[in-house]
Amino acid sequence: MILNRTFFVQDTHTVSTHLIGKLLCFHGFQGIITETESYVGVDDPACHAARGMTQRTKIMFGQAGFSYVYFIYGKYYCLNIVTEALNFPAATLIRGIQLIHPPYTYLNGPGKLCQYLGIHLAHNAIDVTLSKTLYIKDIGCQLAYKATPRIGISKGLDKMWRYVITDQASITAMLPKLADMAGL
Repeated sequence: MILNRTFFVQDTHTVSTHLIGKLLCFHGFQGIITETESYVGVDDPACHAARGMTQRTKIMFGQAGFSYVYFIYGKYYCLNIVTEALNFPAATLIRGIQLIHPPYTYLNGPGKLCQYLGIHLAHNAIDVTLSKTLYIKDIGCQLAYKATPRIGISKGLDKMWRYVITDQASITAMLPKLADMAGL
């Protein structure tokens, strides 16, 4: 089942944790989400919207369930999904996935993930609840995860808003079963 808007309107941390184990689908690639990070509003110093609405961040102030793709370090793109209420800028960063189709590459790091899948600025502002090319499905997979400080940022390091699976080896062992759950 493709995740609907109601899923993404929830609290960002709820979305971030509940995305662990969901299936990210993009142009034939399918991978289990293994790592996310929360960025929550203008009071979060690491959130791009901390300085208010800009041309770049206006998507974060919009409707939940849209992609927010940005370019960093002059080299990488990062994929986020907008969360929470209209005019409240928040998003979940997709930091890692375990590909099950094509098998079986582990993509840890948001830049690596986007580079491998071919996600770039043209994929900004896609409604992932309606898109046929970029969407997220619930296939009934539940994975244990832990909360850690966010990484790759210089502000807001005190927040335990990074969520990552606890055992990469267990997901590797589950790949055939996950592929079956995804209907592959």
